[in-house]
Amino acid sequence: ANLPVPTIAAIDGIALGGGLELALACDIRVAASTAKMGLVETKLAIIPGAGGTQRLPRTIGVSLAKELIFSARVVDGDEAKSIGLISHVVEQNEAGDAAYRRALTLAREFLPQGPVAMRVAKLAINQGMEVDLVTGLAIEEACYAQTIPTKDRIEGLLAFKEKRPPRYKGE
Repeated sequence: ANLPVPTIAAIDGIALGGGLELALACDIRVAASTAKMGLVETKLAIIPGAGGTQRLPRTIGVSLAKELIFSARVVDGDEAKSIGLISHVVEQNEAGDAAYRRALTLAREFLPQGPVAMRVAKLAINQGMEVDLVTGLAIEEACYAQTIPTKDRIEGLLAFKEKRPPRYKGE
C-alpha cells in the first residue's frame, strides 16, 4: 500500500484470506468473473490479520465488510464488482489470464503520466483518506506544491503547447 507507484491486483483465480488482504493493499483490483475472493479466517476461529479488518471496511463499507468477515462468505468477480471490492470484472479467457491482461491495459494507461505527479497523487489520496476534509485539502495543496518546481511540469506544458506527447524523466 505504501509503494510510491500505482499498484494493480489481478485476480484470475482464488484470493482467500491473505491473498485478498494483499489485493486490498493495492490501489486497484481487477478480477475475472470466475475468480473467488473472501476473508474466510473466521471459519478457522481467527480473524484477518494482514489488514483485512481495516482495508475491507474502507473499501466496501463497514456493515458489508462485517457481514463478509462474520460469514466467511466467498464472492465471485461479478459480486465483488457489484459491492465495490474490485474496480473491473472481466470474463475469463482460455489462457486463464483475463484479469492480468486487463491490469496490463490499465497500467499502460498510467505509464505516460508524469512520474512525480503519480507519486504525489497517490500520497495525497492515501494520506487524505485518513483525515478530515480540511486536513485532506491541506495535504493535497502540499503535494501539489511538490509538482510545481519539476522539470516534468515544464515538459508537460511545453508538450501541450507543441501538441506532442510529453517526454517525462521523473525530475
